[in-house]
Amino acid sequence: MEIREAQEKDFLELLELEKACFSCPYNEQQLNYEMYENPCSKIYVVLDDKKVVGYIDFWVTFDSATIARIAVNELYRNRGLAGDLLVKSEEILKQEHVEFYTLEVRKSNEAAIALYKKHGFALITIKHRYYENGEDALYMMKGEI
Repeated sequence: MEIREAQEKDFLELLELEKACFSCPYNEQQLNYEMYENPCSKIYVVLDDKKVVGYIDFWVTFDSATIARIAVNELYRNRGLAGDLLVKSEEILKQEHVEFYTLEVRKSNEAAIALYKKHGFALITIKHRYYENGEDALYMMKGEI
């Protein structure tokens, strides 16, 4: 497996991964914004034989960063790829002198919550009715990247 910065040739595979992994996936316009227009966004992909099987989209703003998206193809889950993407993002954040890393995760997403806790994120607060379906979000943070 290889992790590298997303490239233009990855766009359609990222769009398909969005549709497969999220109840409210990025549409073409939103993904285009994240890849080419958002000055804060950094997107890295994990490849298996040149095929995009996962990615992370995180935003860097001064001394903080936020995970916007992290997704892994269902066939590649439970292999540590999401953790590898988190580690890669943290390597980049260290170079940029980021002090803390945040995220929101669905309260029902137990696998993601366990992953984030394993990587040092702690619960800060609950954002009630945060998602479009009324589900709560856990707001988590990791300091000292």
